Amino acid sequence: MVASTAEHDASDGVSVPTLDDVRAAQKTLSGVARTTALEGSRHLSEMVGSPVHLKCENLQRTGSFKVRGAYVRIAAMPPGERARGVVAASAGNHAQGVALAASLLGVRSTVFMPVGAPLPKVAATRDYGARVRLHGQVVDETLRAAQEYAAETGAVFIHPFDHPDVVAGQGTVGLEILEQCPEVRTIVVGIGGGGLAAGLALAVKSLRPDVRVVGVQAEGAAAYPPSLAAGRPVALESVSTMADGIMVGRPGDVPFKIVGALVDEVRTVSEDALSSALLLCLERAKLVVEPAGASPVAALLSDPAAFEGPVVAVLSGGNVDPLVLQRTLRHGMAAAGRYLSLRLRLTDRPGALAALLRELSVADANVLDVSHVRTDPRLGLTEAEVDLHLETKGPQHCAEVKASLVRAGYTVIG
Repeated sequence: MVASTAEHDASDGVSVPTLDDVRAAQKTLSGVARTTALEGSRHLSEMVGSPVHLKCENLQRTGSFKVRGAYVRIAAMPPGERARGVVAASAGNHAQGVALAASLLGVRSTVFMPVGAPLPKVAATRDYGARVRLHGQVVDETLRAAQEYAAETGAVFIHPFDHPDVVAGQGTVGLEILEQCPEVRTIVVGIGGGGLAAGLALAVKSLRPDVRVVGVQAEGAAAYPPSLAAGRPVALESVSTMADGIMVGRPGDVPFKIVGALVDEVRTVSEDALSSALLLCLERAKLVVEPAGASPVAALLSDPAAFEGPVVAVLSGGNVDPLVLQRTLRHGMAAAGRYLSLRLRLTDRPGALAALLRELSVADANVLDVSHVRTDPRLGLTEAEVDLHLETKGPQHCAEVKASLVRAGYTVIG
């Protein structure tokens, strides 16, 4: 159990954990959370110009770092609170972390999840021992339902990031990084509500103030830049990103205080960069990572010269729905120039389409989809249009395919 020594600032009423809390959390998690691997990435190292390592929290129990904070939070509860049970709201990672932590500690858990939550995540949460209730279409509605349940039943609400014990638990990732890579110069970590980034920064900066800590947010859910500029947590009017693990509209009060003081920089990354990063992790590192977990890699891809090495990028989670993974990989391949969409106009005669496909075969382009339009007011009596979706080897190959079609006499119109 963590004997919290959280510091309290009377000026804002926000208590934050200390390094002693993080160290105590590490002892609490002994035998519970895995010390996840630190894997080198030759491809990223070549891009950045110095060693890059991947901290594989996607291989943590339940598939993300969340079990660390959840277990520490519940373990610190007195027996009377534990007897009332716990309740949480989450679309995935936090849900599974709370379910497993509560089960290990013999505490009843109820987890509210959105009605549209991916079925694999709902099933996993149940398998870890929680009673799952589906409520609301978005996480905000689910969160309110969980808080109402807590008020009605006395169950203790376990916040995903805005509590000193949760932050201390997540900070154990930072202690592990310093032990595994003592020569580290920069740590890059994704930020949603801020629990992981805050805990990590607290642990690292307390022991190694020379290490640069860089937070990463998705452009469509970047609440920290305006909040840091305002000096207080600011809620976004709307959020939208494929990285649902960091799709949080307002920073937590506890993590915000730490992030503002200790995180050196917060960067934002595009959806294209996120999908490209996920694809790179899968192809080059052989690691399944969710978009939020790939956000640090997206930052490295977007501006590799900006990071002094050795660099550690935290892959925070790997719980990605197969359908989302399929769409994201397709998006990543398009962003990497490995999909090519073309519209051609050709003479409508027997064998014309077969001749076009032979030309594409010679150009070594893989045809994914063909749409052949022969009746359209825009077309002449002897004309046809073909929409093609091709898989290519990259931007240069795309240009070569187009050039080969033009040389063969085809008119490329889009």
